[in-house]
Formats: sequence, C-alpha cells, structure tokens
Amino acid sequence: MKMDSKWVDTHDVYAVPYDTPIPGFRNNIVNTLRLWSAKAENRFHLKFFNNGEYVKAVMDRNRSENITRVLYPNDNIFVGKQLRLKQEYFLVAATLQDIIRRFKNKKYGVRENARIDFNTFPDKVAIQLNDTHPSLGIPELLRLLVDIEGLPFDQAFDIGVRSFGYTNHTLLPEALERWPVTMLQNLLPRHLEIIYEINSKFLAQVAIRYPDDPDRLRRMSIVEEDGEKRINMAYLCIVGSHAVNGVAALHSKLLKIDTFKDFAEYYQGKFQNKTNGVTPRRWLLLCNPSLADVIIERIGEKWVTNLDLLQGLKKFEDDGRFLDTLERIKNDNKVRIAQYIKDEFDITIDSTSMYDVHVKRIHEYKRQLLNILHVMTLYNRIKDKPSEKHVPRTVMFGGKAAPGYHMAKQTIKLINSVAKCVNNDPIVGNKLKVVFLENYRVSMAEKIIPAADLSEQISTAGTEASGTGNMKFMINGALTIGTLDGANIEMMEECGKKNIFIFGMTVEEIAELRKNGYNANEYIKKNSELSHCIDQIESGFFTPDDPDLLKDLAESIRYHDRFFICADYDAYIKTQDQVSKVYVDRKKWIKMCLQNIASSGKFSTDRTITEYATDIWGIKPNTIVLKSPYEGAEINN
Repeated sequence: MKMDSKWVDTHDVYAVPYDTPIPGFRNNIVNTLRLWSAKAENRFHLKFFNNGEYVKAVMDRNRSENITRVLYPNDNIFVGKQLRLKQEYFLVAATLQDIIRRFKNKKYGVRENARIDFNTFPDKVAIQLNDTHPSLGIPELLRLLVDIEGLPFDQAFDIGVRSFGYTNHTLLPEALERWPVTMLQNLLPRHLEIIYEINSKFLAQVAIRYPDDPDRLRRMSIVEEDGEKRINMAYLCIVGSHAVNGVAALHSKLLKIDTFKDFAEYYQGKFQNKTNGVTPRRWLLLCNPSLADVIIERIGEKWVTNLDLLQGLKKFEDDGRFLDTLERIKNDNKVRIAQYIKDEFDITIDSTSMYDVHVKRIHEYKRQLLNILHVMTLYNRIKDKPSEKHVPRTVMFGGKAAPGYHMAKQTIKLINSVAKCVNNDPIVGNKLKVVFLENYRVSMAEKIIPAADLSEQISTAGTEASGTGNMKFMINGALTIGTLDGANIEMMEECGKKNIFIFGMTVEEIAELRKNGYNANEYIKKNSELSHCIDQIESGFFTPDDPDLLKDLAESIRYHDRFFICADYDAYIKTQDQVSKVYVDRKKWIKMCLQNIASSGKFSTDRTITEYATDIWGIKPNTIVLKSPYEGAEINN
C-alpha cells in the first residue's frame, strides 16, 4: 500500500467538540461524553457578498454545517444518501483523530527513540462499533496509521482488529448498510482503496481455508458485485474486528446460523452474545420512586447497583400487605397518568381500566398494526354486544416514524382514526379508550412506564434484535404480552412461563411457512373478525372523510404481509382474551407483577457493560478507594 496518498479537491470541515459530563452513581467519578459539531473553515466570503452573490457568500458554511444539522432521515431502512455518508465519516474521523491525539499525549507507547509504538494502542483503546453506522472507522484508522503515522499496512490492520469490536443491532436485510462503490470513489477514494486491500487479503486467506469453494468467496466478499457494485459494511465490520456480538441470545444465534453464517464458520470464537440491559437508577429508582422505596424497605438498597438482589422479593409472594402495597402504588401511578393524558391530550380515561401500552419506534416489524387490529376487534365486539361484560382497557400507542416511511405513517393515521371513532362513541363509553402519545420521548416514558399494566412486545419472531422497553416495563411490574423474539425469551426464562403471555409462531415455524409459501388472504378468509377489520380499513369506515386514505395499508396486509400479521392474529386475540381474564383476578395479576419485578435482575446495564468489559474490551476491574464529597465515606469501585 502506498503511504504518500494525499487528499485533493477537498471540502475542509472543522469538528468542534461538545462535552457532557456523565456522573457515576455515588462513586465520585465523572466520565465525559464527547459529541461533535461541524463548522465551516470559511464561514463567510466577503468577495461574493460584495458582488451581490449573497447565497454564495454563506454557501461553504451551510454545506459544512449541514453535516451535523439534521440526522439522516430514514431509520432502520438503509438509503444510500451522500449526506448520510458524510455524517458517518465526519463523526468517525473526528473521534479517531481525537483518540490518537490522546494516545500520543499520554505517551503510552513511547520508545527510547521517541517514536510512538502503536502496538500498545489496543491495550489502551477499545472502540465499539454500534451497528454499521461507524464502520468507516476501520479504514479511517488504517488511513491514519498508514498514511500519517507511517506504519506498514499489515501492522496497522492488526492494530485495528485488536482495537475494534462490532455490535450488530438488526436482522433486517434492508437495514444493513451497503455503500455504492461509485459514491465512495467520489467522496472517499482513499478509504475505498483501503477497503479493497482489506478484502483482497481476507479473500486470499479464505481461499486457503476453502480452496475449492469459489461461491463461498463470492458470498463472503466485502465487495458485492451482483448488480450495482457495493461495499457490504457489515462484512467489513466482521473482518476488521476481533469480536462480533448480538444483543440477545436469539439474535446472536440467528446471526451465526443465518445472517453471517459463512463468517461464523470461518471465525470460530469471534461471535458472542451480550444481552442488552437498562439502568435501574433511571428506570426504577428515578421514574418510580414509590415502588423503589417499598423495595428498599423490604430488602435494603444494595439492589440499586446489584439488580440480582431483587430476587429477594420473591419471598413476599404470599404477603398480602406487600401485594396490596404494590397494587396501591400501581393505581397511584395510573391516576397520575389519567390526569396527565387529560391535560396533554384532552382525553378522559378510566384509571381503573387496564393500561395496555405499546411504545416504541413505529415500524412494520414491531407490529403496531397487529395491536390496532385487536383494538378494532374489541370495538366491533362491544358494538355487537354492548350489554355484555367487557374488561375496560385503555390502549396507548407511542413512537415516531422515520420521515420517509410511508407504511409507518399510514399506521399512525389508522391508530388516530380508530381512536377518534372509539373515544367518541357513547355506546363504547369507558369500556375502551385509545390514546396516541404524541411526541413520545424519554421524559414521557418515565411517566407512562410505571403506570402500565400490560407491555406490548409483539414483533415477528426473528426480527427484534433485543428490545429494552420490554425490560423497562418488566422492572416496573407490567406484564408482557409478546412473541418468542429478542429478549422476550430470556425474560420468560427468568420469570417463568406462567408469568408472561407468550403467543405466535416461532422463528422455525415462520421459516417453514415462508418456505412453503405464505398467503395472508387464506388467514383472512378463515377468520371473520380479521376479515371484518380489513374490510373496515378498505372501505374507509374509520376515515369517512377520505375513504381511500388507508387503502395502501389494507393492500399491504392482504398482499405484502411480510411480518405475518394475519398468521399471528388469531393467537394474539386469544392471548389477549386470556390477559383480560387474568386481569380480573387481582391477586393473581399482582403476584405475576411481583414475579416480574423480582426476576428482572439479569436485565441491568451493569451486567451488560461488565460482560463487554470482560469479554470484548479486556478490561479488568480495579478497586479505587475514594472519599465521597457528600458522606465522607470510602467508595470501592
């Protein structure tokens, strides 16, 4: 590889750091989160301004600062836009240059001749690639080490592999980044050269291992040549990292046996699992202080930093006073949310109704559509037999759709249209209410989650990498209705099958159905309630002012049901009926809630980060004795 490569025809941008202090919990340690903002080298051209070319006078500034002004628009659907590529490169370039600067300033690897020994770099630096978005960090680090620091390519690559770890977050093929070679050639030609070199050396090694398997070489090539020539960034991450992990046991298994099967066979031991977690400090101690106080009264406060200690609550399963206290806390939280929803959205809800909550990104695989079909089914049942007893429900949806995601926006429109119809129907009354939580965000989640009775985790099996909302609900005593997907499986293993509502097809059953040919209309014809719901969408029953508004959505269900909504509908409805029956049995419901809280210890970020540190970053825990500025006590870390 040549080491005299130089940038030409460049667009220079300054990366300005913005630091946010991140304090540890009661340990007198503050870490720093560094973010970057793009600023122009030349913010104003007086010459253009004086000539009357006012737009040109500020063009450089706008072109530079646009890089970090707005995040790329499409979430979980990869679209090869140049702005997105610029954003990704800008952030990794700024970060890596900053990391190398710090490494040099610390003089970690200084030899006697004052040259920096970068072989010690991986001992001091761990870089975790969060999905493929920062994957350009691999060729950028090599560029810095080879072109700037003068290292041989093979040495630089070895340093890179030992420094990088790769966390995959999606199994959806449309979300995996594949950059067109033409775009990289135009914008980052040196990085494309480096990627080609990485791929050439890698395929040479694969060919030695599998000398008579040219098809395997084609499948494993970082450079894809079927159709438009593209760079598979996930493959680059695997080749350029020393560890690859998924974020739930099922997800990590599917990466090995399906998505990255060839690589898992080639790199024995490189693939591992790191199940996600949530921080109990925010998602219980801060957002649900009443529940946290009661737990502390019973088992002390050490669970705040060792969530496994919540297991100690299980001995109170038959303690009537404790169960009554849990129910009272939940009811108090629900009353507060009823008032909040009245104030924010002018919707009156019954605080004694079941709070059925589905809050997450709006995406087809998360199946908000399946949930609203259940709401429509409940509505139709109430209308058909209004005198029958129905367990009151308040169904809440929250989440945002990517700006360019048409089907997600159609789903939001359907939810709001159904809500308008249901909430204003005097026959329905308080038996059913639907609330779309506009501008759903963390501060709202901190209010909603402690009040939830039922947590909707109903993604198609094999599509959700892990989920963390499911864990937040669990730790706050909501029961889960969900598929055997993501971390739901591990939650079931922790709390027991009898304390969670599982429904739907498994990964294997879906694969078999897909293999044999799936026809959603066959399921629609067999189920009169489902058929009625689809007819209502098609006919514009819920959108009378524009009957054709949601026809795209209905057509998607009938002919493009790639997430098997119709196949899982019947099982979902029956399980929801079971949920209603159990909810009426208050003692049983609260016992199940207690079991969920007590079984949530595994799903702490403390455990997750410890596993990353131990298994991927090679960090050994140190004991640091500090004096607390508040209590004067010694702190061990």
